Amino acid sequence: MQFRQQALSKLQSPDELDLPVRLARPQGWLVLSVTVVAMAAASVWAVGGSVTSTVSAPAILTHGQGSYLLQSPVSGQVTAVLATPGQRLGADAPVLKVRTADGESVVRTVDAGRVSALAATVGQIIQTGANVASVEKVAHTGDPLYATVYVPADNAAAVPANASVDLTVQSVPTQQYGVLHGKVKSVDRSAQSAQTIGAFLGDSQLGEQFTKDGRPVAVTVRLTASESTKSGYAWSSADGPPFELTSMTLASGSIRLADQRPVDWLLP
Repeated sequence: MQFRQQALSKLQSPDELDLPVRLARPQGWLVLSVTVVAMAAASVWAVGGSVTSTVSAPAILTHGQGSYLLQSPVSGQVTAVLATPGQRLGADAPVLKVRTADGESVVRTVDAGRVSALAATVGQIIQTGANVASVEKVAHTGDPLYATVYVPADNAAAVPANASVDLTVQSVPTQQYGVLHGKVKSVDRSAQSAQTIGAFLGDSQLGEQFTKDGRPVAVTVRLTASESTKSGYAWSSADGPPFELTSMTLASGSIRLADQRPVDWLLP
């Protein structure tokens, strides 16, 4: 009977329709607002934004014209070495004297350049066609250095002209002097073999080294010049290293690739 009276009393009392209804707490509104703003920003970035990526690859500093292997045109015994590593020689300059069956012969340079390595010594017996020196082609003393970066072939198409390049030079302490700056000058779209690279650099071992992970593409980088550094080139540090750079110095290049759109939109 008691429960019946309570039920009748509940039916006779009016609903509390005049009290406000709380749909959400203030903290909930704040979280919802932040979420909506974040989604809107993400949508705008997905439409007009881009993703920047880089590719790192081995590199070497040269004068950009390559090198050649000087071969002996005769067989015989080396009686004199007339050049030294690092020496600049003109075209047709004497490098070796070789005693042959017909008398003494002189091995001469093919093109002007800098002797980067000598493979012959006094007293050595050499055969016709033997490699006796590696000569880097340098037309003038003040010719600038370039960097050749051997990029994996899969990334070559994404390397744009004038892309920014940072070069970590093997002979320069990075923590102290930073990295060398440059811009992409050209991209050779054909993949290169170990033999091609070895012939260009005048060093077959470098050809093997740069192709150990596959045949790469050569990217030529123009180094950014600077009159305020000892090396003559711009670095991430103010002064760079207190010495000049030499060709045939190994490095590692980081190239900024073309910006990629984060979302591909499918249109009907």
